[in-house]
Amino acid sequence: MTADSPAPDTEELPEEVARAAAEQAAMRAEEPAPLWIDSVVRRALWRTVGVVLTVMLGLWIAFQMRHLLGILVLSLFIALAMLPGVTGLHRRYGMRRGAAVGLMYLAAVLLVVFMVAVLIPAIARFADAVHDNLPGWTSALSEWSRDVLGLPIDTTATDDALTSFSDVVATWADEVLGIVTSGIGLIFDLFTVATFAFYIAAQWPQIMRALMSRMPPARQRTFAWIADTSIEQTGGYFYSRLLLMGVCGGLGFVVMLLVGLPLVYAIPLALFMGFVSEFIPFIGTYIGAALPIIIVLAVQGLVPALILLAWVLVYQQAENYWLSPRFSSQTMELNGAVAFGGALAGGAIAGPLGAFMALPVAALITAIVKNSGRTYDVIPIDEASPAAEPARASSSAKDAADD
Repeated sequence: MTADSPAPDTEELPEEVARAAAEQAAMRAEEPAPLWIDSVVRRALWRTVGVVLTVMLGLWIAFQMRHLLGILVLSLFIALAMLPGVTGLHRRYGMRRGAAVGLMYLAAVLLVVFMVAVLIPAIARFADAVHDNLPGWTSALSEWSRDVLGLPIDTTATDDALTSFSDVVATWADEVLGIVTSGIGLIFDLFTVATFAFYIAAQWPQIMRALMSRMPPARQRTFAWIADTSIEQTGGYFYSRLLLMGVCGGLGFVVMLLVGLPLVYAIPLALFMGFVSEFIPFIGTYIGAALPIIIVLAVQGLVPALILLAWVLVYQQAENYWLSPRFSSQTMELNGAVAFGGALAGGAIAGPLGAFMALPVAALITAIVKNSGRTYDVIPIDEASPAAEPARASSSAKDAADD
């Protein structure tokens, strides 16, 4: 470069570069987009529309089939509860799985027939006892109200109301068998549940093989573990409840006989108390005890009813703090707070049936969480607290000074 040549204008260079870049960008913007971009966008849009329509169709089908899906879920639950017993009978006695399920069904049918045969005479006899004791009850109530409250009670209306109630109870006792046999829809649902549960329990190994044949080996092991855990938790819950039902009903039967309740009352009331108290979470305890206490009060009087009430209170404490944890520890691993929350969630979703099925489901989820994922050793709590920081710092400084 000579001394006479002009120096380049450094301020105009960036402006020229920027102007050229803007012109190139405008030219690129005017160019049409490649055809492959349009095809990708169209495929993505159609795929999104297809997924949305498929999901909506699936939800609509599930809503239309909600009754059948509920039956299938209940059937699966019952089959899982029967599987430990079916497997035990198959391995120990060489019974075919179908025959083992049929034996369990036969025991359940005999129990229901026994309950109906005993319950109907008990209801009729209870109505007769109420009718015979009405004058004494109303007279005692009137005397107590006049002596304590100073308000006499007109016993005519009370007698008429209680008489009508006893007549209704007696009529219902006479017609209860016809009501049961006329429930065609309920009978059909029960038959459907029993059929599905029979096939699931009897052909469980074939079902497992068919499902696992569609999975790689690693996933097969995971699926088999989840299935075994489901059977263990569901069966454990069911059989622990049966044990507690036997203990509660048996002891209640003895107490009712001791307070003088006739056998025709004691047998169905003991079965009712045991079943409702153990298989209906939380409120079942109060429902299962309330009816026997009311009937003892009506038939035997106040003192026997108070004795039965005292036994119920003592037994519930013993069951809550000793029997139930001991039985459940052998069959299920479930925290009390998780059981309480699971039962509330199941009741909110599916009513009493959901609350009944929620506990084994919660136990299954807890088992899966505890046995999956990576775990680490826990350091001592004292070392993890913030108050231990100065002590660790001084200990580290002392170790450095010693070195």
